[in-house]
Amino acid sequence: MGVTEGSVAIGRVIAAMDAERSQWSRTDGLGVFSDVYRDVTSLVAVRVTDGTFNDPAFVEDLDVRFADLFLDVPRDLAARRTVNKAWAPLVERRAHPDLWPLQFALAGMNAHINHDLALAVVATCEARGVPPTARGVHADFERVNDVLAEVVRPLRQSFLDRRVVAAGGELSPVADLVSNFSVDKARDAAWANALVLWHVRDLGFVAAAARDALARTVGLVSRQLLTVFPEPLDRP
Repeated sequence: MGVTEGSVAIGRVIAAMDAERSQWSRTDGLGVFSDVYRDVTSLVAVRVTDGTFNDPAFVEDLDVRFADLFLDVPRDLAARRTVNKAWAPLVERRAHPDLWPLQFALAGMNAHINHDLALAVVATCEARGVPPTARGVHADFERVNDVLAEVVRPLRQSFLDRRVVAAGGELSPVADLVSNFSVDKARDAAWANALVLWHVRDLGFVAAAARDALARTVGLVSRQLLTVFPEPLDRP
């Protein structure tokens, strides 16, 4: 999908993602996640113009801020700054030869949805002068789930189908990990975290402590998602 389709603002961040992706190898863990995320972002760019959302301007603003948080990762790496703790496990293991590409994708989704999305919601609400509880905000947030499902569910299912067939119906540890990761539940958690961060945003060290705790917790989950499992089956 070309970057000129749909939202121009989202098209710009897609172009920025493409510029970063061009510097990474095909198997780079950050690149694997970026490939999936680009498809989702491209679809959102179209959906903000086709009547899917009640407030497409809000969703467009949210999506740009959300994508920019992912782009902070390669920017921090290029500037030799410390990467956010939520992203650190994927950055550290991005070149590990014994991890499945889908593990990289899931770890990226975990960091981006469970951490970055809550921050993006708060930043967007602050910029637009509306609380997350304002009429229609949560409804549009939920509609993004349907957009995600168009990309992520077929990806997960195709992996699971291949592994189950290859294993004679028995799930491998990696397939079991994949089957138990839910994007919908991750977004539910992101919404709850956004509400918490919104209410403590002006409380100085409390707000900073809440953000740090969130980043550490999300990073811990990513480390689990990036566990190297013994895999008796040949990779496709």
